[in-house]
Amino acid sequence: MGNRPKFLAIFLFLAFSHAATAASLEAGKVIVLQGNGKVSTACVACHGAEGAGNAQAVFPQLARLNAGYLAKQIHDYQRATRNDPVMQPIAKALSENEIADVTAYFAAQRPAAPVAADPALLARGARVAMSGVWEKDVPACISCHGPGGRGVGTYFPALAGQHASYIAKQLNAWRTGTRANDPQGLMKGIAMRVPAGDIAAVSAYFASLPSTP
Repeated sequence: MGNRPKFLAIFLFLAFSHAATAASLEAGKVIVLQGNGKVSTACVACHGAEGAGNAQAVFPQLARLNAGYLAKQIHDYQRATRNDPVMQPIAKALSENEIADVTAYFAAQRPAAPVAADPALLARGARVAMSGVWEKDVPACISCHGPGGRGVGTYFPALAGQHASYIAKQLNAWRTGTRANDPQGLMKGIAMRVPAGDIAAVSAYFASLPSTP
């Protein structure tokens, strides 16, 4: 009996924590589907209701990406350390609470199915992803992006299941210097050394992988 108040307090804490998480996801869903009633337009227009993105339009898949990584990208758009004429005004119109809500929502969504590609292209991409291109001083992608390319924390996003068109676009953006918000400038140096033919291969390889174990 003496522990009953303690257990009750823990139960109530967990119950309220769960309710707060559910409310956060619901608020995020509203922004995704309707915008925030200010400058920030509905995310669904480019990224889809569940964050599947659009490969042909080169809009990234956001489903199941780390919420901290997504929040960092929004903050970088706000600070103009990552440039995009569409995303910057949308990001600047989001409050901190709205950023937390929308990133939590996308992180909780189920990713789309991976996309198959030519076996020879996938084999070439697998070599780059798993072993790197050491004659060009390019390390294995999984050394930063984790086993299976499923991401590591806030700074190394999941690549598995991401659209090949988007991965290739970002690699080329780092090559040309039009994107430069990576930690310690790691990606610019790597992207500059990746052989041009390997960009398409490694992008297709990661797009062919499931984003969940």
